Amino acid sequence: MKKTEKPFFVANLSEQLKSATSVVLLDYTGLTVKMQQELKVKLSEVGAQMSVIKNTLFKLAGKDAKTPSETLSDSVLTGPTAIVITEEDPIAPLQILAKFAQVNEIPKFKVGIVEGNFQDKDTLAKLSILPSKEVLFSQVVGTLAQPMYGLVSVLQGNLQKLVYILDQKSKE
Repeated sequence: MKKTEKPFFVANLSEQLKSATSVVLLDYTGLTVKMQQELKVKLSEVGAQMSVIKNTLFKLAGKDAKTPSETLSDSVLTGPTAIVITEEDPIAPLQILAKFAQVNEIPKFKVGIVEGNFQDKDTLAKLSILPSKEVLFSQVVGTLAQPMYGLVSVLQGNLQKLVYILDQKSKE
């Protein structure tokens, strides 16, 4: 990248960081070009994009976007770094990355920002095994609705008994 292009890249990356629901930094050491392409295709299916960036450029963009300072520390931004950004479901890219890492043992989580909160690599691994937001919402709604269904079926059973008793009385 030319020196004149870097400010535009940093400004663009900063805007992406501001609007993202999830930002994950990865150590992609050992990831072949073919594996990278495969991973990028899988991530694009859930609305995420992966790119390899220079640590210094990410640090500049992160400061401009006011990302948590833990993300910009020198201990995190060492070695090769890839970034996965999404503006949609924040958990879906984590799930894809975790499945891909299970099969290939690479890439490795560094840190991330999920819905504005800093997450370390252990927390990212825990989040990656959660179902998506829609599934969690449907489970909560189902749990809340279950007692109502039980009440309706109990009341229906009593009504059916009443109708049966009245039907028997009318036949006598």
